[in-house]
Amino acid sequence: MTPRLECAELTTGYFTERPCVRGVSLTLEEGELVCLLGPNGAGKTTLLLSMAGLIPRFSGGLRVDGVDIKNGQPRAAVRGGLVLVSDDRALFRKLSVEQNLRLAVRERAERGPGVERVLDYFPALRKRLRIDAGRLSGGEQQMLAIGRAIIQRPKVLLIDELSMGLAPVIVEEILPVLRTIAELDRTSIVLVEQHVHVALRVADRAAVIVHGEIVLEDSAATLLANPERVERAYLGEGLVSSQSN
Repeated sequence: MTPRLECAELTTGYFTERPCVRGVSLTLEEGELVCLLGPNGAGKTTLLLSMAGLIPRFSGGLRVDGVDIKNGQPRAAVRGGLVLVSDDRALFRKLSVEQNLRLAVRERAERGPGVERVLDYFPALRKRLRIDAGRLSGGEQQMLAIGRAIIQRPKVLLIDELSMGLAPVIVEEILPVLRTIAELDRTSIVLVEQHVHVALRVADRAAVIVHGEIVLEDSAATLLANPERVERAYLGEGLVSSQSN
């Protein structure tokens, strides 16, 4: 069976002579949730931006359902099924919640989850439909950003720094919804997250990126049961494969 997402030996960054991400390979199956962990500056955001076409790949391939995604073309990435929720959420702050959601509806999206489906996932937004996005709490803004993304019927949802600026209790409320989205909509999700233990509880697999390279990849359950492996990876104590003890 063809994987939903194939990222093969991807190298990218902002200067060709000093790539931030080097030779990263990552594969996701349909409906799989993989979290990307790692210290600040490790290259996690750069990797997502490159997948979304916002910065070009220097080398390597990217495929969704076996179809190549054109390099450095955000619209091609969206057409191919890759949708990014950026760390700044990129909302139209002077438009209402409902207007933000309606703007995300496109011809190809109308056959998938609509506004009502988003409100089922995030009922807190139902009472805030007429409120400007800029007046929402941080948690509500993150819910809206994710909701706007899933209206576009992504095959792969890329979420960068979900917990940025949010209280841990809000993060614990939102993360299980991502698990539900993956299971019900069969959406594959790549999640960059700093709350390691909370993320591992909802993810299928996790990969740790340090200095632009994946140094550890294993099932979330295994890493949750062996937190010292994650700690060693963060500290850069050698490459740790999924077969390591």
